Amino acid sequence: MSFGHPWVLLLLIVPVAALYRQIRGKDRRPLALPVDFSSVRSSRWMAATIGFAELLPTLVAAVVVVLLAGPERLGQPISKRVMTNIELCVDVSGSMTAPFGEGTRYDGSMAAINDFVDYRKGDAFGMTFFGNNVLHWVPLTNDISAIKCSPPFMKPNRLPPWMGGTEIGKAVTACQKVLVERQGGDRIIILVTDGLSSDLMNGGDVELARKLAADNITLYAIHVAEGDVPDVVVNLSHLTGGEVFEAGDPEGLKEIFRKIDVMQQTKMERSAPERQDDFAPVCLTALSLLAMSVFSSFGLRYTPW
Repeated sequence: MSFGHPWVLLLLIVPVAALYRQIRGKDRRPLALPVDFSSVRSSRWMAATIGFAELLPTLVAAVVVVLLAGPERLGQPISKRVMTNIELCVDVSGSMTAPFGEGTRYDGSMAAINDFVDYRKGDAFGMTFFGNNVLHWVPLTNDISAIKCSPPFMKPNRLPPWMGGTEIGKAVTACQKVLVERQGGDRIIILVTDGLSSDLMNGGDVELARKLAADNITLYAIHVAEGDVPDVVVNLSHLTGGEVFEAGDPEGLKEIFRKIDVMQQTKMERSAPERQDDFAPVCLTALSLLAMSVFSSFGLRYTPW
């Protein structure tokens, strides 16, 4: 057992000195009896019991001092979730209004994202929308309600013309800047797009991928359109250690997010045990001594007659 305020234990000098005085005083204390020359023998066990009863208040005072010192103990080591920082980078160009299941590509993407954040509770999510320009809609946060409330506000058919194109390189670079500000946890970008980006041509994909890898950022790309995934998007993903997925329908898109969840499993770290208050045994001792002191006061006491 350790103590939060060990210097308080110096006050134990007072009850210890009182105990010493009480014990030594009993050796010199005369016992006056009402009848001299009695044939009744003295009882040593009764004398010892009475002597102990007289020491009980002082012992309670000593235990109170121990309580004031703040007894502590080491708790059990705790496994703590290592937070993953996930930046969702969603294309809102005009082509994302194309039919996809019962809705549009944008609607299917946002529905799958809402399911994804539900079973990744504990991670930090950010939401970035992009076209020809980039809009950081939700900063990295553990509050998934901010993500779930996003879909109605960024529908591609409601956006101004300057958000109509597709510049993946610009968007991923903006997400990279957000993630590098986080010191702890894994860093992931999930890119959802249906197009090809000219700003990744002529080696731009490889150069950007190297920058992401240098910052320990993994990129997963989800292509929500018919046809093959553009090579520049494949390179951008694979060179960071990520994967590329093709989504043909809303259910397939949700399954892709489940696969990403499995591939990027939650990590747990064992934290050092923390000090915890340990008043229970000391309080139990104090209450026991106090109860015995009260009980003994009804009949066990020194009577100097």
